[in-house]
Amino acid sequence: MPAGDDLVARRRHPRRHRAPGLLLQVLEGRAWLEAGATLALMPLWRIAPRGDGHPVLILPGLGAGDESTAIMRAFLASRGYAVSGWGQGRNLGFRPGVVDGLRGRLVRLAADRGGKVSLVGWSLGGIFARELAKEVPDAVRQVISLASPFTGHPRATNAFRLYEWMTGHRIGAPEIHEPLRAPPPVPTTSIWSRTDGVVSWRCSVERERPHVENIEVNASHFGIGAHPLVLYAVADRLALPEGQWEPFRREGWKALAYGEPPR
Repeated sequence: MPAGDDLVARRRHPRRHRAPGLLLQVLEGRAWLEAGATLALMPLWRIAPRGDGHPVLILPGLGAGDESTAIMRAFLASRGYAVSGWGQGRNLGFRPGVVDGLRGRLVRLAADRGGKVSLVGWSLGGIFARELAKEVPDAVRQVISLASPFTGHPRATNAFRLYEWMTGHRIGAPEIHEPLRAPPPVPTTSIWSRTDGVVSWRCSVERERPHVENIEVNASHFGIGAHPLVLYAVADRLALPEGQWEPFRREGWKALAYGEPPR
């Protein structure tokens, strides 16, 4: 095969990372502890950066609804943001009408509040957030994804069979998944964990480029959206003044709490 054809083939069929093993799957049970720690630390929520009140739209993961993001929404509301759930029931994938409904919700939030909206998406919700920002970049301030598998092989996850069953969509078609790898044309943060028991962490790591960053935490997949360090990092990112984005600073205690970006 000529070198050029080989490159095209590798782009269409990226290296397939292994899905997380049994030990990491078992460790997903700590999600309850992560959520409990956040609730126990409610008196300390005030030390997280406060924002300017701009609207934030939170998108849940596969099979979950707005109830799964209740802790995150309460936390961000306490920091002064105008927080909204996605309002689409359970996230059952790219069903007819879902993207149109989200697009309309995003545009209305931006119009009602007179400013751009930040999008925060958990797992599959992060994929929705990234794609929304590509479609309506003028309405989006930034995107933050949590354990979202936007790169790597689409089957490097322990949830792909569930996704196929719930959505009726087969996973693996390059023409569907290849566009997901491109970051949105707005500041983008990916928060991920090497101890994720559902998604291979390599599938959540962005390539280094301007206005794109990775933040590593030690969290479960099912608990990452309610983990205290994750919520702090989300608040830190949202508090950046519009048009003055800069990478997350790992200084002081944060140098110990957050991993170094992979290179």
